[in-house]
Amino acid sequence: MAYVQGSHHVTLSVGTAQEDVDFHVKTLGMKFIKRTVLFDGSKPIYHLYYSNAVGDPSSVITTFPWAQAGIHGKRGTNQAREVLLSVPSTSLDFWHQRLTEHKTDVENIEVFDQRRLAFRHPSGIEYVFVGNENDPREGFAGNGVPAEHAIHGIHGVGIHVTTPERMVDFANDTFFSQGQISEEGDRAVFQVGNEKYGNHIELTANRTDDQGTWTYGAGTYHHFAWNLDTLKNQDEVKFEIEGAGYTDISELKDRKYFKSVYVRTPGGALFELAVTDEDGGWTCDESPEELGTKFQLPSQFENRRAEIFEQLEHIDV
Repeated sequence: MAYVQGSHHVTLSVGTAQEDVDFHVKTLGMKFIKRTVLFDGSKPIYHLYYSNAVGDPSSVITTFPWAQAGIHGKRGTNQAREVLLSVPSTSLDFWHQRLTEHKTDVENIEVFDQRRLAFRHPSGIEYVFVGNENDPREGFAGNGVPAEHAIHGIHGVGIHVTTPERMVDFANDTFFSQGQISEEGDRAVFQVGNEKYGNHIELTANRTDDQGTWTYGAGTYHHFAWNLDTLKNQDEVKFEIEGAGYTDISELKDRKYFKSVYVRTPGGALFELAVTDEDGGWTCDESPEELGTKFQLPSQFENRRAEIFEQLEHIDV
């Protein structure tokens, strides 16, 4: 029987590479685990990866720094918008102080009768810290963040839509939703998949903003990836989605560290169906101790290594 295990990673189109590294490593204290390039197209653009202590599926943020290429996106409705991250419930005061000290504007907000922290990536992308008491994922202790306050991983994805009914139908009828958890004003929350953490979809009815862009472009959320666990299950899920009439779905793409299929949801957000199989994983080209220290390239770009390295921004990690 086809299923979604939980979340896998999020991928964002950000501004410059160095400000992205500084934000995720120096401010958020995440572990830098991989530097490679975008596999699609011929233009060399960095693909940077950050995670919790062990690089769990459901803990990884990946980014494409598009500002160097002069390509910028537009945040709006009918796209994924908020990066929801899970931190210990007792750590919100720590994070408010740390973000402020790192010159990141942070706001206390209340959602579903729960305090959260809202702030932004330097490129403008919206981030939210959600406090969770029983998240077993291990945060990365480093870069000035002690283990008891470190980010566990992904909490979920915030999606803005003009017509939420279409996305609700997709989640409930096709995409393995466990049902609506709660509703407040123009926002509803669903949980997708078998995991108990990291897999919330927060759906916001947004009829005021213009349509957001779906292409690569600095300052926008590109896609949210789900963990399909096995290639057999991934194929079965793809078959079910296509059978329901959602045929805007890609062929299988080998991303070296995982294998993926992409589907455009009726709410506009792009979902990735990802599987880390025995050929992939973060340590397929670097040891655990070396993660993030070497510049990795997909095989089709290896003969251009020197040229590509010269074209890309210098990164100081």
